[in-house]
Amino acid sequence: MRARYGVPLSITAVGAAGLAYAAGFEVRSFRLRRVTVPVLPRGMRPLRVLQVSDIHMVGGQRKKRRWLQSLAGLRPDFVVNTGDNLSDPEGVPEVLDALGPLMEFPGAYVFGSNDYYGPKLRNPARYLIEKAQGRHGLNGNAPAVGAIHNPWEDLRDAFDTAGWVGLSNSRGRLKLDGPGGGVEIALTGLDDPHIKRDRYARVAGGPEPDADLSLAVVHAPYLRSLDAFTTDGYPLILAGHTHGGQLCIPFYGALVTNCDIDTDRVKGLSTHTAGGNTSFLHVSAGCGTNRYTPVRFACPPEATLLTLTPRD
Repeated sequence: MRARYGVPLSITAVGAAGLAYAAGFEVRSFRLRRVTVPVLPRGMRPLRVLQVSDIHMVGGQRKKRRWLQSLAGLRPDFVVNTGDNLSDPEGVPEVLDALGPLMEFPGAYVFGSNDYYGPKLRNPARYLIEKAQGRHGLNGNAPAVGAIHNPWEDLRDAFDTAGWVGLSNSRGRLKLDGPGGGVEIALTGLDDPHIKRDRYARVAGGPEPDADLSLAVVHAPYLRSLDAFTTDGYPLILAGHTHGGQLCIPFYGALVTNCDIDTDRVKGLSTHTAGGNTSFLHVSAGCGTNRYTPVRFACPPEATLLTLTPRD
């Protein structure tokens, strides 16, 4: 039997079932990714870093808030937030409620475009068109007109009050207590390259030699940022933004990354080579979505616990 206009009912049913799964189940099927990265000096104790990204909080997302709160039970050595906390101008209190237990730990953060600006309704097919045309965000499109401005300053003030280190085109340090004495972590971050707020010249110079470890942090993993960090010799770069492709094809993977990184590195741990150096790169698929596209398929929402170990 066929539906009107020649569309088979079986295809219609499969499409409806897929949409129901993507919007009703997978988008709330929160996961913890665990990876091990050998970047520490020899003899140094392992460190556990919790990366949260792309929360895109919208009012009423109670399950997401509870899940984020529960991550404090992992007892990380420190937390890195790689941006896009908001998808609702009224969402700041709920973001802070969700991250409250994690803000008891040392932490650092960068912001993404959705921390600064509210989302707009877009045809998802535009991402494929922009990819084919080589355009990504404000790197290839005209500046947004009439954008909603989110209260990012309230997020910044709360993070700073909790002792988290802001890394928007700046450097900072975390001092961690633990067995055998304190550990100094130097961090270098960029503001969001997706909307051309990155200013690498302000932070250039590479790792800090008197720190036990230097890390690089950016929201969107654009190649110019990855090239700069890698050329300067950072052993590990943390990023988000891609949503892991968000709508993926099983056994194939992501179709788009919403930046100029390739789809093979759209999420998880990989490497990046530039300037004769190679860095580890971890891209979080994030735990949220734009409020206008609240679906995920073959790409569950996630946070990541990275265990940093000594290099061989």
